[in-house]
Amino acid sequence: MLAIKKEGIILQKTENEFENEGVCNPAIMQEGNTVHILYRAVRKGNYSTIGYCKLEGPLKVIERNQKPLLSPNAEFESHGMEDPRIVKIEDIYYLSYTAYDGINALGALATSFDLITIERHGIIVPQITYEEFQRLAECNAHLNQKYERFHVHNNIKNNPNKTMLLWDKNLIFFPRKIDNKIYFLHRIRPDIQIACVTSLNELTATYWQNYFLNLDKNIVLSPKYHHEISYIGGGCPPIETKEGWLIIYHGVHDTKDGYVYSACAALLDLQHPEIEIARLPYPLFKPELPYELKGEVDNVVFPSGTALFDERLFIYYGAADKHIAVASVDLKQLVKELEQYPTKTAKTAINKDLDHKL
Repeated sequence: MLAIKKEGIILQKTENEFENEGVCNPAIMQEGNTVHILYRAVRKGNYSTIGYCKLEGPLKVIERNQKPLLSPNAEFESHGMEDPRIVKIEDIYYLSYTAYDGINALGALATSFDLITIERHGIIVPQITYEEFQRLAECNAHLNQKYERFHVHNNIKNNPNKTMLLWDKNLIFFPRKIDNKIYFLHRIRPDIQIACVTSLNELTATYWQNYFLNLDKNIVLSPKYHHEISYIGGGCPPIETKEGWLIIYHGVHDTKDGYVYSACAALLDLQHPEIEIARLPYPLFKPELPYELKGEVDNVVFPSGTALFDERLFIYYGAADKHIAVASVDLKQLVKELEQYPTKTAKTAINKDLDHKL
């Protein structure tokens, strides 16, 4: 069994209005000994902006902004900018987040060359109703019944004038191009899907229609084990190792005490990241400590970013939607442990893909 160390809370809410209800789910960008944290800051009423702080090493806070780094500036994100993730592809930072308008939660993107001047690109995931999605997805394969179940949102009754769209969250880019293509993960519950394009300009309505017509081929991870059986979602940006892309994601189990969110781990093939090659059959870590068990949302550990120091992987996560905490693990040991649980169909899938290309 892996030795996971809970390093404790590193960020809590303050009296500043923009973060007086909680802080959670941070994007992490490591540059040498500096760790930039772009985190979800929540003010009373559950309105979210993106805050900023800087660490020296993995745990020491040396700078923290007193105002949001980014705030909503459009209707589609009027209720909040939530759960950011960040990667650097070549010379460009890709900052993805969930835009929430009070009804719809959809993946949006901003880019920057310096994390000072930031260009917003708006929502880049599909903007369609569940009915349109269902019609397309069921053309070639049966759609898991959980898709419809998870589409029901109670707040639609309070906002009858807004169109309810398919929720598509956890937009996470891979940190480099693969075969000259940009890959990203996104999540339409209950699964994690994967997409790739040569240019973001390809993400048109036609692209997404064709994508959903072949939805079964674009699902990269599905709930499998007891601790993730209800649904799963993306967590940290993929980490490249020689054994494969390390994916640290969240898994959810609906228990008698409500949903329990755990951190989970899997490996994807380096050249064919749509193929799962290994997965832990148990949680990487789960809610156990008081600050993980009780908060704005109880029983939550929500991993969203990592930094690597001396071969030790520091995993930054939202704890009960109230604090930002850190856990750490030896990276080599984690990958070695994952290799003990290979996915049986991985080699077959890779061979079929190669045959198709030939």
